[in-house]
Amino acid sequence: MSPDVVRVVAFLTIVAGCLALAHRARTSNTRPDGGAYRRRRGFDVDLESARAAAVRWTTTTNHREIGLLYIVFGTVAALWGGLDAMMMRTELLTAEAAVWNETTYNELFTVHGLTMLFFFVTPVFFGIGNYFLPLLIGADDMAFPRVNAIGFWLLPPSLLLARAGLPSQVTAQLIGLVTSASNPFFRFFEALSEPGIGWYMYVPLSVETANPQIDLLLLGLHLSGIATTLGAINFVVTIVYERSPDVTWGNLDLFSWNILVTSGLVIFAFPLLGSAIVMLLLDRNVGTTFYAVEGGGPLLWQHLFWFFGHPEVYIIFLPAAGLMSFLLPKFCGRALFGYRFVVYSTLAIGVLSFGVWAHHMFATGIDPRIRAGFMATTVSIAVPSAIKVFNWITTIWDGDVRLTAPMILCVTAIGMFVVGGVTGIFLGAIPIDIQYHGTYYIVGHFHMILMGIIPFMMVAASYYWYPIITHRMYDRRLARFQSWLFAIGSASTFGTLIALGFMELPRRYASYPAEYLAYQRFATIGAYLIGLSVLLWLYNMVWSYWAGDPVEDADVWGLKRTEQFTKEWQWFEDKLEREYGVEPTVPETTRPARTTDPELGSPTVSRQFTTIGGSVLENVGVGSFAGLVGTTLMTGVLFAATVVGVFDLAAFAELAELIGAPESAPIGYLVFLLGGMTVWPLLFLTLSQYLPGPTLISSAVSFATIVAVGFVVAFYTGQEGLGLVGYLLFSMIAHWAYGLGLGGTLEYVAYRWNVDIRT
Repeated sequence: MSPDVVRVVAFLTIVAGCLALAHRARTSNTRPDGGAYRRRRGFDVDLESARAAAVRWTTTTNHREIGLLYIVFGTVAALWGGLDAMMMRTELLTAEAAVWNETTYNELFTVHGLTMLFFFVTPVFFGIGNYFLPLLIGADDMAFPRVNAIGFWLLPPSLLLARAGLPSQVTAQLIGLVTSASNPFFRFFEALSEPGIGWYMYVPLSVETANPQIDLLLLGLHLSGIATTLGAINFVVTIVYERSPDVTWGNLDLFSWNILVTSGLVIFAFPLLGSAIVMLLLDRNVGTTFYAVEGGGPLLWQHLFWFFGHPEVYIIFLPAAGLMSFLLPKFCGRALFGYRFVVYSTLAIGVLSFGVWAHHMFATGIDPRIRAGFMATTVSIAVPSAIKVFNWITTIWDGDVRLTAPMILCVTAIGMFVVGGVTGIFLGAIPIDIQYHGTYYIVGHFHMILMGIIPFMMVAASYYWYPIITHRMYDRRLARFQSWLFAIGSASTFGTLIALGFMELPRRYASYPAEYLAYQRFATIGAYLIGLSVLLWLYNMVWSYWAGDPVEDADVWGLKRTEQFTKEWQWFEDKLEREYGVEPTVPETTRPARTTDPELGSPTVSRQFTTIGGSVLENVGVGSFAGLVGTTLMTGVLFAATVVGVFDLAAFAELAELIGAPESAPIGYLVFLLGGMTVWPLLFLTLSQYLPGPTLISSAVSFATIVAVGFVVAFYTGQEGLGLVGYLLFSMIAHWAYGLGLGGTLEYVAYRWNVDIRT
């Protein structure tokens, strides 16, 4: 059977299944009517009601309805692009291209990437933002409702233009069954076919390939860029000017912050892509030489595309990070740790994302000096992302964690994102990137981030806000199972691809050596698990919309107990009371999500280190002084170990060489002293509230004991027997001395300045 027909039949089967499921759910009589309001929805369809519904949904400017349109559109695009991915993985079940063929495989990975990036992720996040952002900031609607509607309605034609090759090929095959190949209608539809030029559309291949569908694809992408830019402008104006008086920049929720930065990236990145696409269209159809060797050259397209492309990575990542920062505290029973630093990290990502594009081009032979600069910025942009991860983990630490479906997705997404991020750090190094750039390592790294946090947060948000959208509750047990299945499938698939990359299996090929067959099949099984989990999510959403239990208490997640009942839930509570007479509930006990009183519930996380004198510089100064005292005591113990002969000063020389300085023990000791005065004291001040011990001194000793493990490994110089025993003993004593000096000095400063450091 033709692969084009397979895709269309599979897609239509899913759509038909959703409609059949909705019909079954609305007619099911397994549950009696009851509750505060009607349990089952009506589904009476007649011509007049269908016409009224069509007019309503095509002319609406209500932000919530447009948000739902965005979400439904993005879900349809995701199913379409997901089927492409399933067919790719099916092809890779065999070492030879025996299921479909090489041409089909090239077409699949081209349209899969473009569909997911342009028509799935951004529309879904814009839909979530459209629905909930005005509620979160206390706005009546988006700033420009009509522009909001225009921004959405440009997307369906852009998707049809970009993916016209598939319906055209299927239509041609159907016409060919009843007429000859000379029929003009057959020739018209036969002329268009899915492009196989790669989702990055590199020239000269994209210029020289004689496929009219490429022109339609470029027009569709350009139109989608216009739509996305309109939506981004609307978000920026709404957040800046439409906030209620009680919503300030200091308490703006983190999802809105991330949407704001994302919109800024869109405004600067998408117009550039549009310009590059116009030049590509002119090269293809008019004969210009923007990307020809005698003109700007093929590398010009890569520079322009990736100057858009890497901000695009953060355009689709930042909303997911915002949802993580917003949802995670709700199921930990406490406010997000380090709100201000998470905001700063978001802004830093927005700025740095425009300075890393050329790391996609390390293998193109560009000037080594340029490559070195982009290597530095690539490593730098990992820092704000790491700040987010540390704050997420710290929020979970010792919290009142409830493993609901959204929380399962949040926790597993953090793990996936860490793996994806760390593998990206390695690719920032030029030699490693050149070695692995053409392998499955890139595919695994990229998807570990894209699949590891973006759809995870979309599904988590759908579970979290489902009661607001539908006034019903989904099957929570099925949701938890689906979440675990989603995580297991994603980790299995993309972890295996990273392993294949380590084995240097080239990517972008439909065939491969037989020795990799077992790994590819395992990855494909994982992909099928992802597909199954998506179908389970879709089933849960559709069935519960018609037959789910009605929400009879707006506080479905117990947020009032920790004073995290945010504005959108307050709006929902008012709506339930106004429309259905559901009275608001009050929990028996409450406690603040952020408190400095250890008796008020959520332990330790909000009792952050109290600043001495109220300034960062004074904190650094006090920490440095305490670190100097501790390092001096530690130096005395290490000197004794050197005299005894169990510690070699050559370890300091190796430390100097490690940072690029001359191999000198005095220089290495200065580095050691600097670390003892800055890195370790400040890290201790950050973590002191989580360390065991009733006093700062005991906590500092605990901290130093943990740090000693790294010291023992880093400064080991080959001691054996009793020398090794002595080395371990003196290392531990030296760190205890450091802990005593550090903690004792901080205790003295706290007493002297009358400041309680360990709050």
